[in-house]
Amino acid sequence: MATVLLVRHGRTTANASGVLAGRTAGVRLDEHGRKQALRTAERLAAVPLVGVVSSPLERCRQTARVILDRQSGSPVTPLEKAITECDYGEWQGRTLKELASEALWSVVQTQPSAAVFPGGESLAAMQARSVAAIRRHDAAFEAEHGPGAVWAAVSHGDIIKSILADALGMHLDLFQRIDVGPASVSIIRYGPARPSVLATNTDSGDLSWLRARPAEGDAPVGGGAGAQAPDEPGS
Repeated sequence: MATVLLVRHGRTTANASGVLAGRTAGVRLDEHGRKQALRTAERLAAVPLVGVVSSPLERCRQTARVILDRQSGSPVTPLEKAITECDYGEWQGRTLKELASEALWSVVQTQPSAAVFPGGESLAAMQARSVAAIRRHDAAFEAEHGPGAVWAAVSHGDIIKSILADALGMHLDLFQRIDVGPASVSIIRYGPARPSVLATNTDSGDLSWLRARPAEGDAPVGGGAGAQAPDEPGS
């Protein structure tokens, strides 16, 4: 089975000022966000990626470029509109402090499956399109490169949270329990029986173990021995 690394873009000027950027054009990484992206790129450099799929928004494309600069190979680099930021409609460009006083805020926090942003999309529609896109790309990379393929998807916080919720079998109403920080890496393998969530919201640690061929078949009862890094004895 292929492995997807879900990477959130690094911190932006809007993140730092508490503004809901949404799909606003020209929102870029700030200095701290560029450092975060570099740190993530250095972690991913240990893993030969077959593809780096990015949201078309600038902050994700910036993060993806930093990742690609640290790759020794030539992964494909498609843009994917279906993993772009949620369409927050009239909420876009407003401060989180201001939005917290809106009646819809409590719905977003406690019953996100019922949340529809005025002039925008619903969180349920956001999840449906993003999950479908990730599963489609994952199947395509595995078909072309085999079950050991590893690829990255560079996207946004709510998008990645919704994808993780789906992989974990969680109702969308629980997705606010998941935290996804800037430039974090979360890892999913979509097996024939179920997805396996291998990591969430990581911002440090060696990822070279992902070069090992992933285990096939059922989940090991008791947890198993875990992945063996290529440079470990017996590999």
